[in-house]
Amino acid sequence: MVGLDLKKIRAQFPALDQEINGEPVIFFDGPGGTQVPDSVMKAMSDYLRVSNANAHGEFATSRRTDELIDSARLAMADFLGCSPDEIVFGANMTTLTFSLSRAIARELKPGDEIIVTQLDHYANVSPWLALEEQGVVIRTVNLNVEDCTLDLTDLKQKVNERTKLVAVGYASNAVGTINNVAEVVKIAHAVNALVFIDAVHYAPHGLIDVRELDCDFLTCSAYKFFGPHVGVLYGKRKHFSRLRPYKVKPAPKEIPACWETGTLNYEGLAGVVATIDYLADLGRQILPSVENRRTAIVTAMTAIANYERELCQHLITKLLQIPGLTFYGISAPQKFNWRTPTVAIRLREQTPYAVAKALGDRGIFTWHGNFYALGLTERLGIESSGGLLRIGLVHYNSIAEIDRLLTALLEIAALPTV
Repeated sequence: MVGLDLKKIRAQFPALDQEINGEPVIFFDGPGGTQVPDSVMKAMSDYLRVSNANAHGEFATSRRTDELIDSARLAMADFLGCSPDEIVFGANMTTLTFSLSRAIARELKPGDEIIVTQLDHYANVSPWLALEEQGVVIRTVNLNVEDCTLDLTDLKQKVNERTKLVAVGYASNAVGTINNVAEVVKIAHAVNALVFIDAVHYAPHGLIDVRELDCDFLTCSAYKFFGPHVGVLYGKRKHFSRLRPYKVKPAPKEIPACWETGTLNYEGLAGVVATIDYLADLGRQILPSVENRRTAIVTAMTAIANYERELCQHLITKLLQIPGLTFYGISAPQKFNWRTPTVAIRLREQTPYAVAKALGDRGIFTWHGNFYALGLTERLGIESSGGLLRIGLVHYNSIAEIDRLLTALLEIAALPTV
């Protein structure tokens, strides 16, 4: 099996052709939102040009929209490994999580417990914290400061017969740690607790199989894996059928439509279908004999993970050689299967803001701050001093881009501080 054709991949992303001061722009901002291939832009434009109409009408463009909704559910089902009627679309992951948490709250009583973690984006913390208003107890799992991994021993100690739900991230959007979510599911299900997984950061980096995980709910966002701004929620059919969402009357009663509020972003759904097809096409280029889209996606995501591991090892090995650099997260190569190529650092006597700006002025785009992973930056003791500098790689990045970043960081580290 051949690997990824980087030249062919990069040619599909027009944003990569931009320049600043005569130098190509480098997008290491993937965890905040990835760039989009031409095919996705075309699909969205084509929908608006020839199919733009609301759903469920008795005319041609409306029927095309109905067909599009079905196609989008099927595409995301292929991406996540589930059935189309277990896919719900929304504005974003945060909105979907708040909506679901409110519905789950109907079944909770004072004294029931929900578990969150210090490692998570607060979109998977705040919706559950809000349930404290009705007497639900929120417990927080600690992280291991030395490598920014989740303390599973602490999780096991906190799970008990009162635990009703465990909310956990598939991977940290701040430091790249991949959590052992399969083990979390087993621990939670042993006490009949539900498991809600935030896979927003993990989705562009590795294969997701919700059936194999046996999780109850999982969320992701298409704009984090080369698509438009559309949020996606997977839920087991039995849960979607039992729980009662808050809805405007009158509203569809059938699942999954009953979980979707208002009019969907139809042009966004067109982009979602094209995004999944882009990934499937990568798989077919690697293994032309694949028989269906799910198999092609499995092939593509496996190749992406392998390539990104090479990028990650090159980046981290060189970063650790820079004087005055502090590295946060997993740095041992033998543990790279448990991290995404998202790296968090600080330079001595340089704020993350100052470093991000200096890089941005050189056409190298990174992020600074806490990235809504507030529990992490507070636990590390760096929230008040500006948080982290985050370097996020995806499969359209290259070794040459990493080397240019490393050269720039060496220059910035040698600059006098004010």
